[in-house]
Amino acid sequence: MINKNTILIGILSVLIISSCSKSSSTKSSKESSTTGWKYNDRKQGGFDVVKKSEQIPGPGLMFVEGGRLTMGRVDEDVMSEWNNISKTVTVSSFYIDETEVRNLDYVEYLEWIKKHYVYENSPFFTGTGRSEIYRKALPDTLVWRDKLGENEMFVNNYLRNPSYREYPVVGVSWEQANNYCIWRTDRVNERILIDQGLIMEVTHPDREGIEVPFTTDGYLQGSEDYLAYFVTEKQKSKLDNLKVLKDDDEGRYTNMEDGILLPNYRLPTEAEWEHAALGYVGNNIGDNHNERKIYPWNGSGLRNNTKQNQGKMMANFKRGRGDNMGVAGSLNDEADITAPVRSYWPNDYGLYNMAGNVSEWVADVYRPITEQNSTADHRPFRGNVYTTQKKNQDASPGENPYIINDSTGHIEQTDYKLEADNIYRRNYKKADNINYLDGDIESQMGSTTKDVDENSDEDKSTINIDKRNKGQDDDGNIQNIRNTGNSNEMYSYGETTLISDKARVYKGGSWKDRAYWLNPGTRRFLDETLASDCIGFRCAMDRVGPPQSDLKQNKRREVDYSKAKQ
Repeated sequence: MINKNTILIGILSVLIISSCSKSSSTKSSKESSTTGWKYNDRKQGGFDVVKKSEQIPGPGLMFVEGGRLTMGRVDEDVMSEWNNISKTVTVSSFYIDETEVRNLDYVEYLEWIKKHYVYENSPFFTGTGRSEIYRKALPDTLVWRDKLGENEMFVNNYLRNPSYREYPVVGVSWEQANNYCIWRTDRVNERILIDQGLIMEVTHPDREGIEVPFTTDGYLQGSEDYLAYFVTEKQKSKLDNLKVLKDDDEGRYTNMEDGILLPNYRLPTEAEWEHAALGYVGNNIGDNHNERKIYPWNGSGLRNNTKQNQGKMMANFKRGRGDNMGVAGSLNDEADITAPVRSYWPNDYGLYNMAGNVSEWVADVYRPITEQNSTADHRPFRGNVYTTQKKNQDASPGENPYIINDSTGHIEQTDYKLEADNIYRRNYKKADNINYLDGDIESQMGSTTKDVDENSDEDKSTINIDKRNKGQDDDGNIQNIRNTGNSNEMYSYGETTLISDKARVYKGGSWKDRAYWLNPGTRRFLDETLASDCIGFRCAMDRVGPPQSDLKQNKRREVDYSKAKQ
């Protein structure tokens, strides 16, 4: 029989341990567990530590839980291109747009540019007309033209007519899509700061006539003169300055450590897009998928197989020559061109039109050989060009060294000078890594890093450098288009191939494609400066913190294919 004293001692021990644990937990939230100094105390150094919170998804985004993915083509290579051999990779959790970017969304972007750079009577006008910024952002509506087709109605109406506002924007190049992502980041973070009462509303009288618009990087790194355009002294005092810089310091500006601002909107990588499109999250049994997918939905068919919607098309694609939407009175996919972005059924991540409607730009530079040259099986991506924020070398001590572009309000960027700063670094040496192991000199047959040097004039003179990746400076001297000295003689653009450092991947099928291209494993490419009437895009955002989410808005909703499609 157990002694009563023994039981009592045991209970007291548990209570003491629990009390100590609670005390330790409370203590760790108020002071450093490694130094003992208190957090958020001006008298003890003033180190700000905000309450931990989970990242909130930005407007329009859906949470995509990452994981293992068999990326690439896993069925027959009908086109015999062999440009996407399957491989296993891991994708981090991230966010992606629920739908393709609509005409309405893009016209909002164009109107913002006009009010800030074109309309001189606008209260948001920046003081100098820069109509070239507006022209650079305009989609190419002439992509609708066909030498043997009558498509002027789409040229004149598709982008701006209210009847098409819910349709996906097309005629947008990769560069334009990338610029839209940058603009969207700034507008979302600006709205967050306004709602938090940390910067002035856009209609505030003190914001009229400002010379530069609000940008996220300008706000985080900008000078006092720049920030004065957006923040009043009263707003600045909302955040206590605990950094003990001066006795008369009152308040401070928001920084990244506060956790208020969201990460950048951007184009998804090819791996992210493919992972999101397949939506295997709905096919899991334990640690494995119970059924391989050909399309973003289960099964090998292209029609709904539920009793309520038997035979209805699952996506917008071209069934055959001359058959864009079936016969009158019984239209199959109900769209002869694009369809509204919320048409058909979403996949298991809640994403619409990941197969069909329009193909979509992704961030990657195109190379036909994927598996053989891949050194990364975690977050794979080709296209890295490392940059750093440009600094004013003549800035005096205490003066903000960052250079803000007078037109855009962004901190100017420059290719990172790696040769001197990273001479002993092992993970990379150059700023431009687009051609790594596929297009650089080291990847040529019979050559090694000891044989040739990309920065050697003697070595470069013996190699036919790809002219597509080179340009001229103001003095007419030939230089690499990205100013990094990299060559791409492996791909002779215009002679043997259309592949260059500007070739970008686009994924998925479109309204003009046959069913083969609806498979997320297929891939094609187009120059980043060109556009098409069947290519659109959607934005993505990094997920910071844990890969899983407990937020209600991030919970996955089961897809009911028996309900009527939208």
